[in-house]
Amino acid sequence: MIEVKLHDIGEGITEGEITHFHVSPGDVVKIDQPLVEVQTDKVTAELPSPVAGTVKEIKASEGEVVTVGTTIILIEKEGSVPTQDKQPEETVLEKKKETPSIAQTGRSTSAVQSMTRLTRRVLAAPYTRKIARENNVDIEEVNGSGPGGRVTEEDIYRFINGGQQAETHQEEVETPEVTVMKPAAEAKEIPFKGRRKQIAQKMTQSLYTIPHVSHFDEVDLTNLLDLKKSLKAADPDGSKGMNVSLAAFFVKALQLALRDYPIFNAKLDEENEVIRLEGEVNMGIATDADDGLIVPVVKNVEQKSISTINREMKELINKAKTNKLKPSEMKGGTFTISNVGPLGSTGATPIINHPEVGLMAFHKTKKMPVVIHDEIVVRSIMNVSMTFDHRVADGATAVAFTNRFMHYIENPAAMTLELI
Repeated sequence: MIEVKLHDIGEGITEGEITHFHVSPGDVVKIDQPLVEVQTDKVTAELPSPVAGTVKEIKASEGEVVTVGTTIILIEKEGSVPTQDKQPEETVLEKKKETPSIAQTGRSTSAVQSMTRLTRRVLAAPYTRKIARENNVDIEEVNGSGPGGRVTEEDIYRFINGGQQAETHQEEVETPEVTVMKPAAEAKEIPFKGRRKQIAQKMTQSLYTIPHVSHFDEVDLTNLLDLKKSLKAADPDGSKGMNVSLAAFFVKALQLALRDYPIFNAKLDEENEVIRLEGEVNMGIATDADDGLIVPVVKNVEQKSISTINREMKELINKAKTNKLKPSEMKGGTFTISNVGPLGSTGATPIINHPEVGLMAFHKTKKMPVVIHDEIVVRSIMNVSMTFDHRVADGATAVAFTNRFMHYIENPAAMTLELI
């Protein structure tokens, strides 16, 4: 008998929530066929079958949180000797007699088709699945309106009230009209598990381990915005311009500043009493996804152009928002950025992504009067906050590092010269 267990599907994963089973006891499966969908704080992943065989037992249930190493499914390998002796013939016959027919149960043809159709993967949050279960809704019949086809709470209520057709073929069977009203102004419970629980554990570990200090400053984006605008404009020959995000310039400017202040691209190894300066810059991009904060990583930014960084960032952020990130795309970060300016933030003291040393957040940009050469001019000013581990670096070094970053942002030509 082969045991399918929850293994470590991501860096630091200790548990996961079972969100959906693709198989049932008695199903014949092939090697690498998806068996079960598990959601962790970082990723939603499918566990494939390690062998070809027959599903003998499912030892967990949907919505259950299991730890790494827990056996979830038992599979009898194809060609192996059954682990249990065959039952006497009369016992089998008795069981057949006890099995109700379709007519006895009153199930319609469409209901049987619904039970026997091929299972499809459904993306939905645990709370959404709970609402579906409580209202006897088969979530596989609901069309998702969220990113990547994700089924939302509103989709469930819309389906209940007849605003959405099931995907299965409908037979002409008369059924009583049932209207389920959405509960009004009742207290709700949000499950504290899965990604939300993992985020809480990691944030608590970081906050209670690292003495956090945040340094605030203002950076003039006017010249960089002009450069961005010129790149986006079409060339005189008619060729299409480049739409490069400001965050891509921020990442490159930080990488250049980290080259001069490598103490912030480091990790503290307390056990061996060393501060390990990382040889590469892997930039974590804090991303707000439906199920909570997630941090994909752009690897080796010191070897990449701004346009390449821009493309890879957009791809990773899109994957993060649609739950398609691979575990390898969330590992190995050495420094993290949080671009919350588009949300309207004017300042914050973010929690460091342990075991990294620093995190820089970019806040709201607004036009302000500024005195330059004794003249008042209007400039585009952005607030920044640099949070660092005070065990590893001091305030003066953090200020110097932030000033170097600001130098490249306010003088983008200097940044481009460094790439030659």
